[in-house]
Parts: sequence; structure tokens; C-alpha cells
Amino acid sequence: MTIIDQGGAQAPQAGSTPQAATALIKDTTTRTFVQDVIEESKRQPVLIDFWAPWCGPCRQLTPVIEKAVTAAKGKVKLVKMNIDENPEIPGQMGIQSIPAVIAFVNGQPADGFMGAVPESQVNAFIDKLTAGMPGAEPTAAELLQEAEAVLAEGDPATAASIYGEVIAADAGNIAAIAGLARCYVETGAIEQAKQTLELVPAAKREDAAVKAVQAKIDLVEQASALGPVTELEQKVAANPLDHQARFDLAIALNGANQRSEATGHLLEIVKRDRKWDDDGARKQLIQFFDAWGPTDEATVDGRRRLSTILFS
Repeated sequence: MTIIDQGGAQAPQAGSTPQAATALIKDTTTRTFVQDVIEESKRQPVLIDFWAPWCGPCRQLTPVIEKAVTAAKGKVKLVKMNIDENPEIPGQMGIQSIPAVIAFVNGQPADGFMGAVPESQVNAFIDKLTAGMPGAEPTAAELLQEAEAVLAEGDPATAASIYGEVIAADAGNIAAIAGLARCYVETGAIEQAKQTLELVPAAKREDAAVKAVQAKIDLVEQASALGPVTELEQKVAANPLDHQARFDLAIALNGANQRSEATGHLLEIVKRDRKWDDDGARKQLIQFFDAWGPTDEATVDGRRRLSTILFS
């Protein structure tokens, strides 16, 4: 078996990098490979690092991968094999160049890389390998999904703390910023919601999640400037052709979370006078849909009803 040094020419003979004093990192042999790698990987992911004393890149990778494994705090273990002393296993696995790192999960090879890659790549490799596993730190995507579910269940305070956790790790995460602003809107803290959206760079202002929150804020502020719902209802009842009163009533009803009723009044304006206020009723409906989100039942139903009027 010919093994190639990933750094190019063979490096001078040298001893291996001193072993880190931790149970997470150990050396293995052909005899102990099954227990150290195969069996152990059934409990948690195991990285096996194939190296040789003469391999310069191996000496570069060793401290990097040991640091990454130690930082993972038990999510993954590292096992090192000197291929000069134990050629059988790398031969059976078809290892042709070193350093080579193979990840074992549930007793089987799952992923790997070759060469003295940078620390960031090693960390990313371990993060990908351990994502979703018991004891692994949740990814940003998983946290965002959790926050969305919690918010949908009516717990904006808990959702806000989750979004805040994502922002603490990545201050530029637009989905988390928009999510936190939504939480503030849900609790009536409009000024805090507006301040949160100011964290979004100008280039990202057209992001769908950002626009949806901004639409919610605009609607809340519009509703707060109107009179009581009962007064607006009385105006519409007294004069069904008072489109402005009906328009205001729709906004007020939406502010009271009566989405279907709000949609109905705007559709009534579209049906009676499409050109009123420069197509204002239809434009307001679109703003409602943006604020509610494309999958909300009120949005789906509203779009269907609007299409029926426009294309009948």
C-alpha cells in the first residue's frame, strides 16, 4: 500500500504529537479498532485519524482536530491510528493518502475528509456530524423552527428568548431579528418591534419575513389611530356606500384579530367600486396577506375570494 503525504514530499521522521490528556482522545491499533471505533460509534460519533510519524500535514492537523473534539464536550470522540504500525485497517478501507479522517456513526463510516484542513472546516465537519443528535447543541435552523412553533402556540415571551439566543450567536440572522420583532408586536410593544427591525441592513429590508413584520406594525399603528369598532360599524350601517368608514372598519377589525370580517369589508369595497381610492381596498388586502403570511387560513381564503371577484 502506497500512502501519500497530503503536504507533498515526505516529511522527516518525527514522533507523534503528544496525546491530549482526555478520555475523548486515544490511540488505537488493529487489535483494538473494533472496540475503539466500531462499537464506540454505536454510542456516539467517532473520528478516526489515520496518520504517520513522517507526515508533516498530520502534525499540523493533530492539534487542530484535538482542540475541536475537546471543544465539542463529549459529542464526538477522536481515535488515532499510526498507519506504519497498523497498515491492515487503512488498507482495508482504501486509505491512499494522509492525513485522512473518517467519521463512524452507528458502526459504519458516515463521512470524512483528507488533508490538513483549517480549524473552521474541522469545526463545521463536527457540527454537521452531531447536528440533531442527543446532547448536541441545536443548530440555528432548529432554534428558529422551535421559536416559530412556540410563537404559533401563543407564547411570544419564550419565542423571544429563543430568537434572542440565535441573535446572540449570529447578530446578522435576519430570520431571528424578524422573529423577535414579531414577538414584540404580539405583546403590543410596537416601539421595541420598530427598534428591532432597525437592526436589519437596508439591503435586507425586502426580505419576506422583514416585510411581514413591518406590515404588522403598520396595521397596528393604523388601527390605533381609528375610533372604536362599534362607532365604525354604526357608520357603515347608516351608509353602506361610505367606503372610507368601511375601509377604516376593516383595519380596526384586523387590529382586533377578526381577520375574516376585515377581509369581507375590503372585498365589499372592491366589489362595489374597484377604483375607489386608487384601488385602495385591494392594496390594503395585499398588506393584510403580507402581514398574516402566505399559509394563514385567512390569507388563503382571502386570496380565493378576491380572485373570484376580480376574475368573475
